[in-house]
Amino acid sequence: MDYPAAIYQGRVVHVRKRPKRHRLDYRVFALLLDLDRLKEAEAASRWFRHNRFGLLSFHDRDHGDGEGPARAWVDRLLAETGLPRPDAVELLCYPRLFGYVFNPLSVYFCRDANGDLIATVQEVHNTFGDRHAYVLPARGDAGASLVRQRADKSFFVSPFLDVAGEYRFSIRPPAENIAVVIRHHDREGPLLDAAFHGRRAPFTSRQIWRTLLRHPMMTHKIMLAIHWEALKLWLKGVPYVGRPRPETVNERANRAEQ
Repeated sequence: MDYPAAIYQGRVVHVRKRPKRHRLDYRVFALLLDLDRLKEAEAASRWFRHNRFGLLSFHDRDHGDGEGPARAWVDRLLAETGLPRPDAVELLCYPRLFGYVFNPLSVYFCRDANGDLIATVQEVHNTFGDRHAYVLPARGDAGASLVRQRADKSFFVSPFLDVAGEYRFSIRPPAENIAVVIRHHDREGPLLDAAFHGRRAPFTSRQIWRTLLRHPMMTHKIMLAIHWEALKLWLKGVPYVGRPRPETVNERANRAEQ
């Protein structure tokens, strides 16, 4: 993109299809950050800071392995998957607001020198402090307005969902509009649809203030909303699954030998 950062204002919508139908719909905003131009993003507004406190801020430790720059982590992930180093990486995520953030999903758009998409990284966080990344090649989709990808679910997200099934991603890469749609299927068919649709706004101090007035304390509200929606699922009688027991070192070794 020809700018170091952008604001995307939109909505998050989840629709659970069974065993009880459940729907949520919240207004949110997200940032799109060029991970190679974070200094330029800081210079664009006095209210945004990188790795330090600000009204809005981005901290590398909130992403990836939490031990270094998110850009370097993405490079390693793609290399481990046999993909080339991207020439540019854009990250769609919630920023820290007044020092706090929780990102259920962050999406990295990895591009080659021509600006074509070569992969996405879908970074998922749960409320237990765990993180997992799905690295999804986008070969054949370069330059496409709609990217479709799939991944087997392998990470615990919710105590009301098994770690089973498949994610089907439909993504409209960032432009004037953006869309990230995830459909969770299991052996019985479609189970849950989750989507973010947003429209781009300029990354300026004035727009940041307007966005904060429209979405005060948004990141705190995200965490509260997660628990509120979980309570409603429980009251509806949706079965509680619970967090899987962490696998021991010996169990991992035995599984690897099989």
